Amino acid sequence: MQSNPSRLPGEYLELLQRRRYSQSTIITYTNYFLQFMDYHHNQDLNTITPPQINAYILKLIEYKKISTSQQNQRINAIKFYYEKVLGRKREYFQLSRPRKESTLPTILTLEEVEKIFQLTKNQKHKCILMTIYSGGLRRSELINLKVEDIDSQRMLIKVCAAKGKKDRFTLLSEKLVIELRKYYMEYYPKKWLFEGQKGGQYSATSIEKVFREAVKRAHIRKHVTPHSLRHSFATHLLEQGTNLRYIQELLGHASTKTTEVYTHVASHALMKIKNPLDNLDS
Repeated sequence: MQSNPSRLPGEYLELLQRRRYSQSTIITYTNYFLQFMDYHHNQDLNTITPPQINAYILKLIEYKKISTSQQNQRINAIKFYYEKVLGRKREYFQLSRPRKESTLPTILTLEEVEKIFQLTKNQKHKCILMTIYSGGLRRSELINLKVEDIDSQRMLIKVCAAKGKKDRFTLLSEKLVIELRKYYMEYYPKKWLFEGQKGGQYSATSIEKVFREAVKRAHIRKHVTPHSLRHSFATHLLEQGTNLRYIQELLGHASTKTTEVYTHVASHALMKIKNPLDNLDS
């Protein structure tokens, strides 16, 4: 969060918290809205018009090269103030939305995933990466796991209050159970499954650093993030014949349309297609 969140308009932060937005969303919204306030520091926020806001977003696109995702987040942070805090009608705020980019996720092969785990010697770090992959977890879901969420009897991981505020169960690998038992004996986590050096929840930035270092050790040159382990989990399930509907449930997707992206990156069907070049005699 930026240096002084107390500069936010009354109830902006409080309303985000009361509506139980995730901590990462709260940080994102408050940061972006503070930047919006700073840009319009000579003007009363309540007099700013949608065309002015569109001009502000356009400037960020042109000069800061913000992504489509960030553009949407910034718009939502601004809309939250005018529609939720001030209670204005949605029709008041007709902002231009970007077309959704149809980019495909980068997938790690099974061999690359295995290499990442093998070359991660720190037991906590190894278990963090293996848990993300085993359950197809988001970083925030990994961070919020508690010790009791690991059900080694049913071989399931319970993901509580995930995206959309819904609980779900996902897969727990037998190999992960073995590694987690070693981890328990070394670190003795108290509340959270993975805790920081000073206690409390592990941080998202630390997960990013652990993953980045593991990828570097494995000499993987793909542009990947911890979320790529989740993408790879889903793709590998699809490639081994798992029904798309089950994958949707494991990932916690509200719609199968979100899950269908993995049909475009799974290689099992493509590998069965014979290239017409190979039918030529010369």
